[in-house]
Parts: sequence; C-alpha cells; structure tokens
Amino acid sequence: MNKNIFLLLLGIPLVSAGCVLAPKYTRPEAPVPAEWPSGPAYRNPETPTNAPQALELTWQQFFSDEKLQGLIEAALENNRDLRLAALNVERARALYGIQRAELLPTVDASAAGSKQRVPADLSPTGQRATVEQYSVNLGMISWELDFFGRIRSLERRALEEYLATEQGRRSAQILLVSSVANAYMVLAADREGLALAETTLATQEGAYKLVKRRHDLGLSPEMDLYRVQTQVDTARGDIARFQQLVAQDENALDLLVGAPAPGELLPTGLRGVTPPEEVSAGLPSEVLLQRPDVLQAESLLRGAYADIGTARATLFPRISLTAGVGTASSELSGLFESGSGTWNYGAQAAMPIFDTRAWLALKVTKVQREIALTQYERAIQNAFRDVADALAVRGTVDQQVSAQESLVNAVAETYRLSNILYEKGIEDYLSVLDAQRSLYAAQQGLVSLRLAKLANQVRLYAALGGGADSSPESTAP
Repeated sequence: MNKNIFLLLLGIPLVSAGCVLAPKYTRPEAPVPAEWPSGPAYRNPETPTNAPQALELTWQQFFSDEKLQGLIEAALENNRDLRLAALNVERARALYGIQRAELLPTVDASAAGSKQRVPADLSPTGQRATVEQYSVNLGMISWELDFFGRIRSLERRALEEYLATEQGRRSAQILLVSSVANAYMVLAADREGLALAETTLATQEGAYKLVKRRHDLGLSPEMDLYRVQTQVDTARGDIARFQQLVAQDENALDLLVGAPAPGELLPTGLRGVTPPEEVSAGLPSEVLLQRPDVLQAESLLRGAYADIGTARATLFPRISLTAGVGTASSELSGLFESGSGTWNYGAQAAMPIFDTRAWLALKVTKVQREIALTQYERAIQNAFRDVADALAVRGTVDQQVSAQESLVNAVAETYRLSNILYEKGIEDYLSVLDAQRSLYAAQQGLVSLRLAKLANQVRLYAALGGGADSSPESTAP
C-alpha cells in the first residue's frame, strides 16, 4: 500500500506538466521614434559627449552635494510613501507564494496515543492489565493535474503582479529622490532670493536717507522722496514673501524626509549647491524600456496574457488526483495485540458541457489585454516626452543663463551711472528708480534660471530611470 501511494505521488509532477494555453508573449514595438528630437533647441555645446547614462549612475554618484545626499538617505529611510510601496511589494510577494503553492499537494497528518490501566473485573482475561493505544490519521491528499496550464497561468499572473508592484516601488523611489533634490534646490533658491531682497532693502534704506537729506537741503523735490519710499516698501514686502516661501520649502522638505530636516543639512543659497553630474540620453529603445513605469506596464501586459491562458483553461476538464488514507491503529497489552488500517486513492474529472460565463470571461481577458497594451504604449510615449522636454531645456538653458548674466551686469552698470548723474544733479531720481527696479528683477530672474538648470538636470536623470535600485525584472521571489 505504501508503495502504491509513493508511486502515485511520484507520478503527479510528470503528468501535471501539460500544455499552457496562454498566447505567446512578444514585446510590442515601441510607438516612439528611434531617435530623440533634434533641432536648435536640443543643441548644447557645453554638454559633454562622453557623459555616462543615467542607469550607470547611482543617486549617490549623480548627486555629489553632501548635504543633499544626507537628506536623501534620511528620506529613503523614513518616508511613509516609500515604506507603503515597500509593504505593497511584500504583500505581492506573499500572494505570489500562495498562488505558487497551488502547484504542490497538501498532506495533513495527526497522531495520538494513550495508556490505560484495566482492573481485573473489566479485563477480558480476568486479570489486571495495562493497555496502550496508538493511532495515526493522514488527511486527504488532493492535487489538480494542470494539463491545460490553468494553475501555471494563475501563478504567472501572480508573478507578473509581484514584478509590477516591485517596479512601482522603484518608481516611488525615483520620485522620492528627485522630489527631495528639487525641494532642496527650491529652498536654496528662495533663501538666495531672501538674501537678495534683504540686500536690496538695505540699499534702498540708504538711498532714502540720501534723498531725504537732499530734500531737507532743498536739492531734491518731494516726489523723489516718495519714489524711493516705494522701493523701500517693495523690498520689505519681498522679504516677508520670501520668508514665507522659505518656511513652506522647509515644511515640504520635512514631509519628504519623514522627519524634521537637520539644520546643518539645509542649503544656505543656490550658489553653494554642488551641481549634479551631466548624463547622456542614450537611445530611446535602450533607455525607455528600462524605466520602472514602463517595466511595470509591461509586467501588467504579461499578466494579461496569462489571464487569457487561465480563461481558456476553464473551458477544458479539470482533473484531480486524490488519495485518502484512513486510520491505522494498534492496541498493546500484556495479553493481546491487533492492528488495522484502510487506504484508497483515485482520480476525478469535471468537464462543463457549455459554460457561458467561461466564454464571456475569455472575451473579457482579451479586451483586458488590449487595454494593458494601450497602457504600455502610453507609458512609453509619456516617457519619451518627459525625456524630450528635459533635453529641450538642457539645450537652451545655458544660453538663457549666459544672456541673463550679461543683462544683470549691464543693468548694474546702468544703475551705478544713474546714481552718479543723480548725485551731480544731471538727472532726476526717476532714472535711478527705473534702473534699480530693472536690476532687482534681473537678479531674481538669474536666480530662477539657475534653479531651472539644476532642476532640469534632476528631471532628466529621473526621466531616464535614474535613482532606483537594480531591476528585479528577471528575478522571482
């Protein structure tokens, strides 16, 4: 009997290796051009031609600013959104393990024993005796023979869902890393704007004292006094506005980090931020298909193929092998010994004559595959646009910064000469006021452009898939 059971269990893996009815998966053609856009907006002679690709650089290598590295490390450890994404991965891993277990049989076993003294008047022999009784119960063994790949299709679907969830976690990490970097740089820019507003206020207060003294001496009209007062009040308002922005930037950074950001890790200004490394865009076909969001969409597409196999398999018989083992027991005493046991095994098959719901389910899975295909193609198109937009900024931002720096220098010289002419009485204060307004606006514009350049470097790195861990695409849990 034991030999028959052993042969039955040994033969199950062999007969269960049947066909899989899921259609063969072939990666669809990417619905984007083979090359990145070209033209005047994408030409930047200052971009190094031998720059590494984003996937070749860890975020520690890309962000060389030590303060920023410390904040990113803290965010990866504390951020609740990333922690939730990681927990979702663990849940998907567990669900995959449950589904995979369907391919294996289950056996339940239990054992019991007892020892009892029997008095002489109750003993069949008329003598006192000690009776020992032992019993072993084996539960029902049931295993569906996966001739048509139903269980394996379900297992493949669970695997692809796990991989998609893992890619979602990697996408969350990329978003977190880039968000911390952007918040860090925005805070640096607003602190620099605040410092500029404070410097402007000090300059305008000095100008107000000068104009007031000239007015008291009868050398300047009262109108000049009010004009310079408007500049003082404007600078005071800008200081309050930048103080508000700095406080909000710090709050945003605290939220991303998951704890109050240490003061020693906060930037003092944009000029003190070490710029990130330059990266190469590579080719769309090599880069975009490695982005976590694209890999996530592809895993869901693969899962949709597996769903078709599951739906097709439901139209065919489901065959199960069962083995039931009864109770084996023995009683031992000083006078007698007996034993008993029962064993049975067999096979069951269930075949629906015509199941309308099964046919409808197959149709639904085919439509779901088309939806998944469309979502996959859309993910690639969105990724292409993200990179193309970042490349357009990189191709033009250096010229914008250079032009703005020249504008600041020119307006600063205009302001200096206007002050000299005013003090000599050659021009009125209106020309000084216009020059000062232009200088302040040009300086703030330069800060904004420098921020835009740094932020775009971060955006390009993230758009090319940089900032996440290595991909588990081919790794099963």
